Amino acid sequence: MANFAKPSVPRFSVDVYQNEYLPEGGREVNAIVTVTATGGGTLGGGLSPAASDGRPSAAVAIMVDCSGSMDYPPTKMRNARDATAAAVNTLRDGTHFAVIAGTHVATEVYPGDGGLAVASPTTRHRAKQALRRLASGGGTAIGTWLRLADRLLSSADVALRHGILLTDGRNEHESPEDLRAALDACAGRFTCDARGVGTDWEVKEVTGIASALLGTADIVADPAGLAADFTRMMETAMGKEVADVALRVWTPVGTTLRYVKQVAPAVEDLTARRTEAGPRAGDYPTGSWGDESRDYHLCVEVPPAGLGREMLAARVSLVVPQPDGSAQNLGAQGLVRAVWTDDMTASTAISPQVAHYTGQAELAQVIKQGLDLRKVGDFDGATAKLGRAVQLASASGNADTAKLLSKVVDVVDAATGTVRLKTRVAQADEMTLETRSTKTVRVKK
Repeated sequence: MANFAKPSVPRFSVDVYQNEYLPEGGREVNAIVTVTATGGGTLGGGLSPAASDGRPSAAVAIMVDCSGSMDYPPTKMRNARDATAAAVNTLRDGTHFAVIAGTHVATEVYPGDGGLAVASPTTRHRAKQALRRLASGGGTAIGTWLRLADRLLSSADVALRHGILLTDGRNEHESPEDLRAALDACAGRFTCDARGVGTDWEVKEVTGIASALLGTADIVADPAGLAADFTRMMETAMGKEVADVALRVWTPVGTTLRYVKQVAPAVEDLTARRTEAGPRAGDYPTGSWGDESRDYHLCVEVPPAGLGREMLAARVSLVVPQPDGSAQNLGAQGLVRAVWTDDMTASTAISPQVAHYTGQAELAQVIKQGLDLRKVGDFDGATAKLGRAVQLASASGNADTAKLLSKVVDVVDAATGTVRLKTRVAQADEMTLETRSTKTVRVKK
């Protein structure tokens, strides 16, 4: 594995898209905030072996389901070993790492000494040899896997900590409360991508893990696709340069910040994750960044004002926490404004970006509602919701979601949302639609 030269730290920028004009008495201000990180070198090389302060750049824990069901079919366990080996191959020199076997307990497979190995040709080779010991047997208690990953990752003085978790079944050997407690304990300590292989796992569990730990979730219906998926995940992890970035939102006296949502590349409501950051300011976690761009929807309630008045409704910046409890400002800022006018044309216009992402958020919601209704036998309700989803996907150009929907419904007229539920739907197709329902497309420029 080549050891690339150290890239520079990304530069952040913030752009605000909104219609700032309100009618007399208007109180709700909506804005799409686009955050972009560029120049970190991740498009052409990924993480350097050391952070700017000399610390190793990253630590990664790979958690592999080894419960008894991983032997059905036997190729599933073999593909999981091959995928983990592919991920290990993708580790950059200097990255700390460990491999964990997950059943109803968690076991450190490599390096096996209660700590982390440091990636090099030698340790990658030894790790792949250790993977031969991965064997299926036992139950599933994912919270124990996460807690062991946290202990191992926290043993390294690194800039970024990340987990990759693979499961093929439901979390049946611990209570939902135990898993939630583990997620609460790990949140903010490391990010984690979660994958479900096959079709016997619970979508809400896997997506809930990724959501809580600011990672991605997906289905790998065919175990043969695991190696390629693990390689992509690890390449992305190796491309992160800055950890624990928070969106800091300041609002003036008299305003209420109703919600903050990530709306691209996927819908994620951050409102309840706010931590106070001084007078009138709060921080919303966004996880780790490389060369990438994301969009956020802010909704602010402002006090009504007279015609011709204007005010700053919110100020958005980006910060990274420091060991002494302070926060480093990353130097990017965006302003959300409110201007009251009697120009009806100006005040009734909807920002194209706000309209687009409002539709994308609704798309994710109606897919979830439609699939839930289908599961309980409310086929009329499911048809209405999934028909609306087809309409929204078509109007916004979300071709990937439209394609997934077409495997669950027969589309009569996409423009009007006229559909018929298919009488037979492959479980993998339904689970894929549910798992990827929150993925969005960027607004058309």
